Amino acid sequence: MTASFIRPDVRRIAGYTPGEQPQESGWIKLNTNENPYPPSPRVVAALREAVEGRLNIYPDPLARRFAAKAGELFGLDPDWVLPANGSDENLTILMRTFVDPGELIAYPYPSYILYETLADLQGAAHERLPLREDWSWDHAAVRNVIERAKLVFVPNPNSPSGNRWSDDDLLKLVPPRGVLVVDEAYGDFCDSPHRGELLRAAGGERIVLTRTLSKSYSLAGVRMGFAVARPELIAEMRKVKDSYNCDSLSLAAGLAALDDQGWMQEHAGRIRRTRARLTARLRELGFAVVDSQANFVWATRADGRHREIYEDLKARRVLVRYMHFPDARAGGGSVDGLRITVGTDAEIDRLLEALSEILASATDS
Repeated sequence: MTASFIRPDVRRIAGYTPGEQPQESGWIKLNTNENPYPPSPRVVAALREAVEGRLNIYPDPLARRFAAKAGELFGLDPDWVLPANGSDENLTILMRTFVDPGELIAYPYPSYILYETLADLQGAAHERLPLREDWSWDHAAVRNVIERAKLVFVPNPNSPSGNRWSDDDLLKLVPPRGVLVVDEAYGDFCDSPHRGELLRAAGGERIVLTRTLSKSYSLAGVRMGFAVARPELIAEMRKVKDSYNCDSLSLAAGLAALDDQGWMQEHAGRIRRTRARLTARLRELGFAVVDSQANFVWATRADGRHREIYEDLKARRVLVRYMHFPDARAGGGSVDGLRITVGTDAEIDRLLEALSEILASATDS
């Protein structure tokens, strides 16, 4: 009886499933791309001050101080920035701003499945843009979909692969009748991070960049992110956000985190160095690993034992993310593998030790 009151678009979808979040201690947790290092001490101080401050008063609905600080990182004025409750809220705002029910969104596949869920909730159509086996674009093959799309979502670096596409690749994906959303959740882990160059290129007037503080700023427990785009686009997106979409604690933490670029860069550099070591060792163990520009790697094996290895690691209280993408290749064929977050050196040592034991046991049997 109750189901009759639920929107059909909601009833027919399964919803997005996040990675496992065990609540007890004792796990090596390398499955949801959190930063293994703590946030800046300035964040802790700012939160303490905010808690002791005026929590009975609504926060600034435009988050102007945060927008000004985020704009500085890109050399842009605050009216180019829309703060949000994590970058996922900005993805929702983009759907609500630009896509009517029945209109088309597109995104690369394999990639971030939340785009598809958001389209379903909006009553929009969606099409997957298949990637080549080396995770590169076949622009001729996807052109027809791009020309019909209202929004094209492209995570760069991509998840689960960790590869990064060139600006030339991205500019070819700007839809003639819509907007390209470049989701840069992992952008600070790139060897040469973006700082808004796409927005200044020809076609940049129809590009939106999204960023999160969950990853590189170690604030996954504080929902804070932002979008960057031409002011005329940001003004329209601002109309559909929640009135006070960023709370006082998130704004205080986010502003302090952005203000300590040295802390973020130090730990992003540590993650890049550990990423290189992890990649090399996984290859020695017989895995194929994509050259990653994110804080995770995508590892596969010719024997296809990905789920089995995931289960064996979990039994040792080491969590990685097993991912399976059906019909991922043009002409058919699924893709599966292990997405492994780059943890501390000690965590990666434990992972590699466990993998060595698992693979040796399989060889002996």
